[in-house]
Amino acid sequence: MTDARPPKRVVFLDRATLPAGIVVRPPSFAHEWITHELTAPGEVADRIADADIVVTNKAPVRAAALAFAPRVRMIAVAATGYDNVDLAACAGRGIVVSNVRNYAVNTVPEHTFALILALRRSIAAYHASVAAGAWQRSGQFCYFDYPIRDLAGSTLGIIGDGVLGQAVAELARAFKMRVLFSAYKGAAGMGPLYTPFDDVLRQSDVITLHCPLTPATRNMIGTAEFARMARRPLLINTARGGLVDEGALAAALTGGEIAGAAFDVATVEPPATDHPFMALLGRPDFLLTPHVAWASVEAIQGLADQLVDNIEAFERGAPVNQVTAA
Repeated sequence: MTDARPPKRVVFLDRATLPAGIVVRPPSFAHEWITHELTAPGEVADRIADADIVVTNKAPVRAAALAFAPRVRMIAVAATGYDNVDLAACAGRGIVVSNVRNYAVNTVPEHTFALILALRRSIAAYHASVAAGAWQRSGQFCYFDYPIRDLAGSTLGIIGDGVLGQAVAELARAFKMRVLFSAYKGAAGMGPLYTPFDDVLRQSDVITLHCPLTPATRNMIGTAEFARMARRPLLINTARGGLVDEGALAAALTGGEIAGAAFDVATVEPPATDHPFMALLGRPDFLLTPHVAWASVEAIQGLADQLVDNIEAFERGAPVNQVTAA
């Protein structure tokens, strides 16, 4: 007897969030795969109406859209962050939500240190000045218009002690940096492996963020926190927009409270032309990259492979990397 069950309908809402050269292999079970390059919020309900499995990176899947999608049983998030998915609605419907984990264990730490080194050694500033003719005007073999500082002997404060934070710490120790892992803001008694949050602000030459965006971490660094940064550190954010008050960051940088900042994320992406970061782009002590710390070829291919692994595991009845489940 043949299996009369129809193939599962898998709908990928925003394939364009992965580079075209990345291979997303077909799942091993009978299926119909529908790809949309991008999906606006108002298009989600129509596009998932007949789906069994929804794949999304950043396209929002909210309760209102799910109400029109009675067949959906899984949402496969093509990322680690899943704040674009209504978990309460999914739990109420018994919809499994799985995310992709630990794929960025090399790419994010490497990008973090690329930003740290670029600022600590004024790489972008020197490159721009050479392009503007400063070397020729200097009249000698080199010039010293921008500061250059070693990492060795300096202190790195890490906020977030997960896989990425630990990988950053490993690189920092190879550069002979002293590493401090921050305790949760306002928390006490976390043990000897953690340094109180305010002490990290005071003691660090570089502070780097590797924590999720939650109600507790939103705007965790603002005007008051910048005022406590006694060593005028560099501030690096390759984690999430919203962890830092962006207006306060601009004020701290222009006011000299910190020595520099490099961000790969913003609260709204892409930022509007009047976003505080856009007014900083001409400064030699500020770097902004377009949310690409995660985006090495190797990392994205690993993400795509794990994404399909998650879908196949769900279809076998043994879902993995679950955020919420039936």
